[in-house]
Amino acid sequence: MTVSQIELPAAVSREQIIRDSDAVLAMPDIPLSVEEDIVRIEALGMEWDLGMAVYQPRDEASIPCGADGRKVGIFLLHGGSGDYKTMDRVATLAAGKFGFKVLSGTFPGRFYFPEAGRDWPDDTIHADGSVRTPVWKQGELIARDEYEVARDVSMRPRYGTRTVAKAKPGTNFYHRMAAWPVAFEEGMKEAMRRHLPEGTFSIYGEGHSTGGPFVSMLSQRVSNFAGVVATEHTPFGHVGAMRDNWSGSMGKISGFERVSTDDAARSDPFNELYIRTWRDLARYAGPEALGQQGPAALMQLPMLMEEILDNWDRGKARPQFKAEYVITHNIAASLTEAAKVSAQRLGMNGDETDALVERYLGYPRELSGPDAPPLPPFLFIITKDSRDHSPEVYREVILPAFAAMRPAPRTHLTHLGAGVHAFWKAEEGLPQGVAPAAIKLWNDAITGGYFEV
Repeated sequence: MTVSQIELPAAVSREQIIRDSDAVLAMPDIPLSVEEDIVRIEALGMEWDLGMAVYQPRDEASIPCGADGRKVGIFLLHGGSGDYKTMDRVATLAAGKFGFKVLSGTFPGRFYFPEAGRDWPDDTIHADGSVRTPVWKQGELIARDEYEVARDVSMRPRYGTRTVAKAKPGTNFYHRMAAWPVAFEEGMKEAMRRHLPEGTFSIYGEGHSTGGPFVSMLSQRVSNFAGVVATEHTPFGHVGAMRDNWSGSMGKISGFERVSTDDAARSDPFNELYIRTWRDLARYAGPEALGQQGPAALMQLPMLMEEILDNWDRGKARPQFKAEYVITHNIAASLTEAAKVSAQRLGMNGDETDALVERYLGYPRELSGPDAPPLPPFLFIITKDSRDHSPEVYREVILPAFAAMRPAPRTHLTHLGAGVHAFWKAEEGLPQGVAPAAIKLWNDAITGGYFEV
């Protein structure tokens, strides 16, 4: 088979997913080295520490090459509630079964430096009214007088009551919230230069959920980024905003309309940190139970709520706060304000300020123009009972949006006949969810030449 002959499936049945999963899990375990790396950078006049984890075979010579002859490097980025530990099962499968070298990143502020195990203590909302806040630099904590706490019911059908921490103007919290997008870009580029260097590795990125727009952004800003293995991966922010505004034929779950309750035109301020609670597990558990069990799932609501609360008790050790909406929803006004706040702090002149604003406004969309590097190919993989990723929205919004890009990248959509948004979540017959089958698809595409253009 030549690289031009690789054919990836449009759909994979549940039965085939179980067979693929069983085959992957039966593969020999490759002895791994797993190490943390804390990347210290300076961005917009501030120091930042970003925590990573690197998974690779102990015998580095055994890392396989893709169709381009370079070693395979996988860059993973977690979703809106997590850190690198959220993606541990995916990283371990990719490295421990296929031999890939995996760099698992963490958003700025999410890595819990004070604790050796990196688990966050207590809950996200404390009895004294304070909330959990990011740790952007080792030894630096946000004081209670740097923010105000508010309750928001404007999106209650989707989120329930939202708790947000509003950073006060002039505080360190405020300026960190304004500057972190640049710290993210520079920190991840430095981590990839360090661990997946050009000339040796080709990088294939996966950003789960909220991580998707950021991996999409990085795919044009890192020279050896060869492709995106976009599994339950939200696309560029401006495409995600188109999805939120979509009013076409709605996808269905078990005969019921998948009615969108997303706020179509979000306006989250850049200095507003969303504090997650058990409610964020509930907004996924409901649609997933509906898809798997049908309306009868409502007859088991007490049990479902017990499972949600039990899962939250375990999940609250992850960061469980979120500042990324300004990019994932392409909130141009908030991005502009964040850039101007940073520019004013640094004493930038008018031209420098304009350039920084343009940099921020570029994060939610593909780079274009004669000097822009082309987008690499995207392999989109979505699951049967995903709350956020339906075949209809890909056919009617996301794939046409990518086709309209100039030049348009190669794209392919594979719809898995099992699984949920957290695609490593176990279900009957699939002890590690659809993750083994999805990573097999990554391997098939990488070795079979899909990403060769």
